[in-house]
Amino acid sequence: MVADILLTERARQGRPIRVGLIGAGVAARAIALHLVDSVPGIRLVGIANRTVANARRAWADAGTQDVTDVSSPEALDRAIERGRPAVTGDADVLCESAMLDILVEATGTVEHAARIVSRALERGKHVVLANAELDATIGPLLAIRAREHGVVLTNTDGDEPGVAMTLLRYLRSIGLRPVAAGNLKGLVDHYRTPDTQRAFADRYGQNPKMATSFADATKLSMEATVLANATAFRVGQRGMYGPACDHVREVAHRLPADEMLSRGLVDYALGAAPYTGAFVVVFEEQPLKRALFEYGKLGDGPFYVFYTPFHLQHVQIASTIARVVLEGDATVTPLGAPVCETVTVAKRDLPAGTVLDGIGGFCAYGLVDNADQAQAMNAVPMGLSEGCRLVRAVKRDDVVSYADVEVPTGRSIDTLRAEQARLMDGSQEPTSVDLNTSRQG
Repeated sequence: MVADILLTERARQGRPIRVGLIGAGVAARAIALHLVDSVPGIRLVGIANRTVANARRAWADAGTQDVTDVSSPEALDRAIERGRPAVTGDADVLCESAMLDILVEATGTVEHAARIVSRALERGKHVVLANAELDATIGPLLAIRAREHGVVLTNTDGDEPGVAMTLLRYLRSIGLRPVAAGNLKGLVDHYRTPDTQRAFADRYGQNPKMATSFADATKLSMEATVLANATAFRVGQRGMYGPACDHVREVAHRLPADEMLSRGLVDYALGAAPYTGAFVVVFEEQPLKRALFEYGKLGDGPFYVFYTPFHLQHVQIASTIARVVLEGDATVTPLGAPVCETVTVAKRDLPAGTVLDGIGGFCAYGLVDNADQAQAMNAVPMGLSEGCRLVRAVKRDDVVSYADVEVPTGRSIDTLRAEQARLMDGSQEPTSVDLNTSRQG
């Protein structure tokens, strides 16, 4: 790894990587807090948020009170030249800036973020998605657009898919064979709602719907979708197996061996120490090599678990930013056509006429499924569910299909999703990770 050396040199030369941040919620403010002055060679220069007061709050939380309001790319560039932190209510200002090197999209939205990211890519900006919701919905299309414009689109290290992918790529680079990867998860309860999660959300300053998506498996499923699309690993069943484990190393013996060996699996370990982070399972059949792994306290095999016992998106995102700008390398990005999708599943019996309230709501939860199965069911992606009106009743735990709903009119995300389907029609699923596909010239 040379990023630390290159960042130090850029700092010495007064040429830091200039970062624009879109969003000012809890996650975005944490990113801003770290990027303001902690990483030599990286400089946060502007924050865009529809509520400008929240953008100012992000700077203030990081100890910066004196910021400049800008309403045009030219005004932003002048602020950057003067070393003045900037805020704007218009994300296009960041997309159009001539001086920004990279954008971080951290709104957690789908419709709004899709338009912003599309504009940024068209304007030749690298984009880091701190937004699994968008990535799981149209990540494959956005990756194609990034390549067309000669830039990098990536999800981020620090979020579980990026932590798993960084570990997986390292293990491949030292000659090991990954056959499964995924998250550590403490709780999965599909029927949690904003009401049940409100106290937790208030305690940590979160939106109750966001907190609900963490508990009801929607966020877990979207993260698994992102990882599957970057590895070509599939899920063994809708929602994954999620074996309960005392320690993450047990997952090596709790997932089906034949499925790991035949196609690779994305999954999660439930309740397993160290309780956070991501894991990768590797396979080794050579007896002498297995003996050395046993000597190294990894067990008797033939499956071995490697894991990272933390995921700190707001800190580790700096590594992704550096890798993109300095090396043209994506931490985790779709290989091609979707391998998995996150489908919409009813949280309760839903009568006809119900308007679905989207990710983390009262109506539905998301479950990861293999893309071919999702297509066969004509399933509504969870990222597109909000605002859909049921034209017939759907029972609890049934997958919501397009035949069940009336889709809102005028949404750009539906157009983008249809474009993705057209581009991927008839394409072959990727069969392995080609590390060169994540690099840009």
